[in-house]
Amino acid sequence: MDTSQVIKAHEVAKKAHFGQIDRAGIDYIKHPETVASFVATDEEKAVAYLHDVIEDTSLTLLDLKKEGFSKNIIEAVDILTKKKGQDYQSYLNLVKKNELARVVKLADLRHNSDLTRLPLITEKDLERNKKYIQAIHYLNK
Repeated sequence: MDTSQVIKAHEVAKKAHFGQIDRAGIDYIKHPETVASFVATDEEKAVAYLHDVIEDTSLTLLDLKKEGFSKNIIEAVDILTKKKGQDYQSYLNLVKKNELARVVKLADLRHNSDLTRLPLITEKDLERNKKYIQAIHYLNK
């Protein structure tokens, strides 16, 4: 794996998430950038940048393949993409079986569970945070 995959993943994510805003009112790309900053390897960083592009943009796994991303990266992104109708526990079970996806999901959950990012914390945010913390414990078992 070389850094060109990381650079390409960042560029693809920036383009795909362009114009999107997160719950805190910040450009959405800051989320995958932060997740990428929490992981160590080039492969993990590439997956971190791409982890939401299938779920939250018009990109497909085929688009990632056409961009030349490795099989490992595409597989991890696919696993990290929660499917319609998939319950959260079965999603986490799949994530836990793929080390690359597991490491990136833990970084994603770490960032998502940081309530200091939000200007106002609602009951829904607290409930979501509880779910994230339970997921962190499960993925660390």
